[in-house]
Amino acid sequence: MKNTLNIMAITALMAGPVMAETVNGLRTVDEFDVIEGEAERSTALFEEMMVVIGHPRCLNCHPVDNSPRQGMDMQMHEPPVVRGEADFGAPGMRCNTCHGEQNFTFAAGGGSIPGHTPWQLAPIEMGWIGKSAAEICAQIKDEERNGGKTLEELHEHNAEDGLVGWGWHPGEGREPAPGSQEIFGELTKAWIETGAACPAG
Repeated sequence: MKNTLNIMAITALMAGPVMAETVNGLRTVDEFDVIEGEAERSTALFEEMMVVIGHPRCLNCHPVDNSPRQGMDMQMHEPPVVRGEADFGAPGMRCNTCHGEQNFTFAAGGGSIPGHTPWQLAPIEMGWIGKSAAEICAQIKDEERNGGKTLEELHEHNAEDGLVGWGWHPGEGREPAPGSQEIFGELTKAWIETGAACPAG
């Protein structure tokens, strides 16, 4: 019995610290504690943030052109729409022409029309489609391209903004973003606290 306990203890030590469980494909902050170097940990945290940022649920509203995308295959929005003034659509075809204050499930089931107030594209300065993690990292840290947000305000945006949060509650027929907004906010906070390092280009 004593030998069995010793073997179990040695096995536990070799396994290292117990990691928190990955949630819906997104690792939690404490899973990065084993990375000793602060810059390396910060970079790893941002790369984990990219699991959310690079998901179609987010990319569809962050195009580098004037057309939103839709679906997991990021097809062009149907019906065809354009960015328009203030990222809110063209006159006569504003985003809220079809998108209400909340998701609208089809009466027959099998899908829904996404909704939130506001419903609009991210500014073109925050377009992400086709960009690398290094490019996006530099972009979201740049107050001239991120809507004038400090890093602290960026954390608040990621952790609490309702339109960001919609990505985890996208309505029937859509795959939600990985993890949860809470975890995404915690990753953002930890990334900032470790120096907001960016991956190499």
